[in-house]
Amino acid sequence: MEMQGMVDDATMMRLAAMTGAEFDKLWLQSMIAHHEGAIAMADTEIADGANADAKTLAKQIVTAQQAEISQMKQMQGG
Repeated sequence: MEMQGMVDDATMMRLAAMTGAEFDKLWLQSMIAHHEGAIAMADTEIADGANADAKTLAKQIVTAQQAEISQMKQMQGG
């Protein structure tokens, strides 16, 4: 399974060269995409997994990551 939302090397290099508001904007965009990937993976565990503890953890991850996405979107002004 390929992890959706992983920040690629090019983006990491761009972040390393940025500061201030420009950095914040790209960092927030990257983290939102990363969290969306984590939610997709957790949803797969919830749908297809057999381990009850892993499914419970996946549900907690979805809840936490969705809350953080909402917070980051507010920081973006949206």
